[in-house]
Amino acid sequence: MKKFSFLLFLATLTACQTKSQVVDFNETFALEKPHKEVSGMVFHEPTDKLWMLQDKGNPAELYAYTTKGTFAQTLKIINQENTDWEDLSQDKNGNLYIGNFGNNDNKRQDLRILKIDGTKLNESVTEVSQITTFTYEDQKDFPPKKSNLLYDCEAFVTTDDYFYLFTKNRSKGFDGTFYVYKLPNKPGNFVAKKIATLKTCENYKKCAVTGAAMNKAETKIALSTHDNVFLIDFKNETSFTQANIKSVALHHNSQKEALTFLDDETLLIADEKEKGTNGGKVYTLGLH
Repeated sequence: MKKFSFLLFLATLTACQTKSQVVDFNETFALEKPHKEVSGMVFHEPTDKLWMLQDKGNPAELYAYTTKGTFAQTLKIINQENTDWEDLSQDKNGNLYIGNFGNNDNKRQDLRILKIDGTKLNESVTEVSQITTFTYEDQKDFPPKKSNLLYDCEAFVTTDDYFYLFTKNRSKGFDGTFYVYKLPNKPGNFVAKKIATLKTCENYKKCAVTGAAMNKAETKIALSTHDNVFLIDFKNETSFTQANIKSVALHHNSQKEALTFLDDETLLIADEKEKGTNGGKVYTLGLH
């Protein structure tokens, strides 16, 4: 009986190990040295390029790479400051949107999303064509208590009508909770409406939300963390339920802050270059 139990234990262990190694996650290319803090990325089909931005402290610029990893272009955004650019999104018409809403201390009151006309991407300099400023409907204190630091944001997706924002939990006693907000895709000043409270996992280093992407058909949303991707089947705002979240463990912990759908079955993910680690890479994740 003991021998049978031991064999059963070994079989179970092997099955678990095999399952953990199945993930189709591979390094694709390294980013140029100046681009060590990529925090947003989209695959832009009209230009057939990967467009990226860097976060706070970097110039107000976008950077384009080929999907093979060749640096192609810099686009300067004039009359704007990179206060804390944290994500890059796009709509069906090929326009890009810069999420200037990084809010580590949860005390910013100048949160904004900047639209870049997709027809201007082949130029070297351009202006924004739309500015959407906003506040969160339930944030009353700037900053709130350390147990309620839920108003940082590094992730959003765009539809023709709305932006959907996914917050990064910086609270003391992290439990994986994050909020989903809805905001009109229009110029002007708005109050972001909270439409869901969801959870990832209770390990901050593995499960704090750092980026978001939507596929071309607008039927799937992917959220990045440092060591996981969370997938949500999307129809409308009622799709944001706990039961509708599927996790994919990458078994590769690094400062991943950007992701994009190359196609319905493939994600590209970028990480920042950190001291003492490699980083500064783009990876491919197969979802089949």
